[in-house]
Amino acid sequence: MSEWEVMMAKINKLNRFVKKNNDFIRKFTAGVKIVEIDALGRLLIPKDLVAFSGISKEVVFSSAVNIVEIWDKDLYEQSINGEDMDFADLAEEVMGNLNDDDNGIS
Repeated sequence: MSEWEVMMAKINKLNRFVKKNNDFIRKFTAGVKIVEIDALGRLLIPKDLVAFSGISKEVVFSSAVNIVEIWDKDLYEQSINGEDMDFADLAEEVMGNLNDDDNGIS
């Protein structure tokens, strides 16, 4: 939970008067909910999130650094296939101006 709070603190610093920032925040936080594990170790995904995510039958648990994403298998494969975006351009736009550590990684 603390990692989520750190991430949200960074997001809360974004200028809300910039349309791209608002669009990002809206999409990033859409459907975010805390899901508890039941006594038998199962996750019950709320119906609205199942509908929102398009989960049909098979799911993929994907690690996004320190976050676990749950995807419909077919939608996940479409998303990572990369036909709709140039990842190098996206990486430059999102990460290109960050250099807040002295670890050699921009």
